[in-house]
Amino acid sequence: QVHLVESGGGLGQAGTSLRLSCAASGRTFSNYNVAWFRQAPGQEREFVAATKWSSGSTYYASSVKGRFTISRDNAKNTVYLQMNSLKPEDTAVYYCASDPNSGTYYLEGAYVYWGQGTQVTVSS
Repeated sequence: QVHLVESGGGLGQAGTSLRLSCAASGRTFSNYNVAWFRQAPGQEREFVAATKWSSGSTYYASSVKGRFTISRDNAKNTVYLQMNSLKPEDTAVYYCASDPNSGTYYLEGAYVYWGQGTQVTVSS
C-alpha cells in the first residue's frame, strides 16, 4: 500500500510559477510509474506528466510540455511538478498517482494509488 500526499497548490497569477510536491509513505516508489493528473471544473481528469522511477524517463502532455517539469527526490521518496509560465487554463485540482505495474503512463486506469489532490488556481 502506498499513501500519497500532495502539497504546494495555491493561487498564482498568469506567468508565474508554482511547485507541487507528492510525498509517498508506506511502500516506496521503486519501479513504479508516478504521474500528475489534473481535473478542471466540469471536465474529465487528464494526464499532465509522468516519470518512470526506474529509468527516470519523463513524459508530458502537449499542453504543458516546455512549461512543466516532473522530477523526483529518491531520498525523500517525493515527486515534484514544477509549473512555470502558468496560464488560467492550468486551473484545476492536481492529483499525484502511482502505478506499480508499469502500465501505459498516460492512462488514468493504469494508476492504483492516488493522492487527495491539491487546488491550483491561476488568475489572468
